[in-house]
Amino acid sequence: MKTDISDANSSGTDASLPSNTVFELLCEDQRRYALYYLSRKVGAVSLEELVDRIAHREGNPTGDRLEQIAVEFHHNHLRKLVDSKVLRYDADAGTIERRAAARSLDPYLELAFTTDL
Repeated sequence: MKTDISDANSSGTDASLPSNTVFELLCEDQRRYALYYLSRKVGAVSLEELVDRIAHREGNPTGDRLEQIAVEFHHNHLRKLVDSKVLRYDADAGTIERRAAARSLDPYLELAFTTDL
């Protein structure tokens, strides 16, 4: 009897991420929620829209809080997500978009946000 041992997890389009990278990307709540929110969108999303969604989720969408989240996300989270090749950032357009590698995070995001569904 011959057993097929081909990689069942390989889809040809997904880039897998090392487990350390997965845990590092998902350890921060804002970064985790941003990845989840973008997993529900098709195409690019404005950074302003994402910041607004994060602020509403935290329950305090004041102007000062929006600015604080925007600065924090840009300086603490965006670079890490872009460097990990899970997001593409267009600074000129002010948009962010998921890349193929982000799909490997989807099962973890589903578990993290089952109460949001």
